[in-house]
Amino acid sequence: MKFLLDTHIWLWSLLEPAKLEQKVIEVLENPQHELFISPISIWETLILAQKQRIILNPSAQEWIQEALKRSPVQEIPLSNAIAIKSRLIVLPHQDPADRFIAATAWEHDMTLITVDEHLIKSTQIRIL
Repeated sequence: MKFLLDTHIWLWSLLEPAKLEQKVIEVLENPQHELFISPISIWETLILAQKQRIILNPSAQEWIQEALKRSPVQEIPLSNAIAIKSRLIVLPHQDPADRFIAATAWEHDMTLITVDEHLIKSTQIRIL
């Protein structure tokens, strides 16, 4: 099964795994599952580091490169179909990052792993 990790899930899996629910841990540890992140999650991570909401060493850019090498996730490219769906998806807010992440899950028929209450309300995508 294919899963798209929301930004916080990816970061928690690497920095604060105790925050993850058991069902999420089981999905992440199952080698039969394919795990993906959007480039938007990389962008959000850089913003969080810039605002000093997370500390990534030696630099945010280097940490991300290393994390992508050791994490079992694959980066899924953005596309014009995702951009279009980012405007079509029904969400209770206009946050562009959430819209792109949700649209990616929708476009690629993936289950989105998130605890974001705004995304959980979407009826157009599967949520874990």
